[in-house]
Amino acid sequence: MFPVTRAAQSLVARGILHTAVRQAHRKHELTFHDKYGTMVLLGGAAMFSAVWGYVLTQLKIEWGFSPVGRITPREWRE
Repeated sequence: MFPVTRAAQSLVARGILHTAVRQAHRKHELTFHDKYGTMVLLGGAAMFSAVWGYVLTQLKIEWGFSPVGRITPREWRE
């Protein structure tokens, strides 16, 4: 391997190691998702369930019933 290539590889490897060590020693600060992520997820699930629960129970929707035999055609008017 050429000396220039070997030197470039060692510089890149040293830079990656330096970055990894620096990040490993840094304190982890809590983000918004770390602090509130679970509560936001649970709140959204509760809201979703409440809205769809209302829609499915309060609206007069007939689910899965076929109109065949219940609907009679009207006479055609000319």
